[in-house]
Amino acid sequence: MTAAPDILCIGSVLWDVIGRSASAMRQGSDVPGRITRVPGGVAMNIAMTLVRFGMTPALLTAIGRDAEGDELVAACAARGMITDTIYRSDDLPTDIYMAVEGANGLIAAIADAHSLEAAGPKILGPLSDGRVASADSPFDGIVALDGNLTLDLLTEIARSSLFAQADLRIAPASPGKAERLTPFLSGQRGTLYLNLEEAGLLCNRTFTGSRAAAEGLLSRGATRVLVTDGGADATEGRQDGLLTQTPPQVLVARVTGAGDTFMASHIAADAGGASPEDALASALQAAATYVSGETSL
Repeated sequence: MTAAPDILCIGSVLWDVIGRSASAMRQGSDVPGRITRVPGGVAMNIAMTLVRFGMTPALLTAIGRDAEGDELVAACAARGMITDTIYRSDDLPTDIYMAVEGANGLIAAIADAHSLEAAGPKILGPLSDGRVASADSPFDGIVALDGNLTLDLLTEIARSSLFAQADLRIAPASPGKAERLTPFLSGQRGTLYLNLEEAGLLCNRTFTGSRAAAEGLLSRGATRVLVTDGGADATEGRQDGLLTQTPPQVLVARVTGAGDTFMASHIAADAGGASPEDALASALQAAATYVSGETSL
C-alpha cells in the first residue's frame, strides 16, 4: 500500500512554460521579459502549496513515460509529494501549459492537457486497487479535484461510491472549463472554488460581485462555494449563510497560479481547524502574497 496521504490532488500535473514581461502588452506585442519552465498544473500547484503547510499530498494524474515525464515525476517527489499513485502512460506525451503575462495581467494561455483527458478513469486506479483505498474501504479524506478532467469523468466522480465519503474540493481550472462542474451542482456535492467569471459561466448569468455569485450558486444546488474576484471582495457561501472579506491590496507581479494558491491555503487552514473567518482570511493573504511575487509555489 502507498504511504498514507493527507490529501489527494486529482487533475493536471504538467510543465508550465510562462513568459513574463514588465511591459503592458496587447495582441502582437514583442517585448523583452523572462521565460520559465517549472512544474505546474492545477493539481500540482495545489499540492505544492499544501506541502508548504506541512501536508503530504498524493498525485492522481497522467504523466508520459518520456524524458519530460521522468523529470516531472522526479520534481514532484523532490517536493515531498507521493508519486507512485501517478498513472504513467507509454503512448501519451507529458502535458504542457504555456502562458504570456504582461504588466496588465494574463495576455493569453494554452493548456495542452490532452494526455490527462485521454487517460480518463485510469488515473483513479489507486482509489480501488488498495494503494490508497478500495471499493470496500473508500477514501474518507480531502480530495482536491480540478476541471481539466473530462465532463464524463467528472460526472462519474460526482456519482461514484469511491468518493461517497470524501471531502471534495473542486476548481474548474479555467473559465473555459467552468461548465464541466455542473455535475457537482446537480449532485449537491463538494466545495466549489471559483472566480467571478467562472461562477457566472456555471450559472449562465453575469454577477456584479462575489456575494451575488455565491448566492446564485447556492440557489443552483451548491452546498458550499468560495468565490473570488481579483482584488475585490471574496465570499464563502453555505446554505446557512454568507461570509465576505476584502483581500489585502498589493501590486500584482503575476497571476498564473493565484487561484490554486488561494484554494490550497484555504484547504490547509480548514483542515487545521481554523474558523471560517480565519480560513478565508488566511487564503486571501496567501493569494495576495503570491501575486505580489513575494513567494513562489
